[in-house]
Amino acid sequence: MRSAGTRLHDGDDEAVSAIDLSALEARIDELIRSSAELEKENRVLRDQHSNLMAERAALIEKSELARSRVESMIARLKAMEIST
Repeated sequence: MRSAGTRLHDGDDEAVSAIDLSALEARIDELIRSSAELEKENRVLRDQHSNLMAERAALIEKSELARSRVESMIARLKAMEIST
């Protein structure tokens, strides 16, 4: 048979356990929110990366086209210079 002091102590353990569980539950909720925010941020960053890569490819293509046109103009100028 337990004494009154033992029952009080058992009640304290239950209260502490309830507080611990409540704190754990709050922490888990916080982690879930953080995880959702990180997933959203990651999705946005992946989209930005994809857009930047497409923009980069377009700029490289434009640069190559411009280089080709400049080389062509230089070749025509040299040809004109030689023929005169």
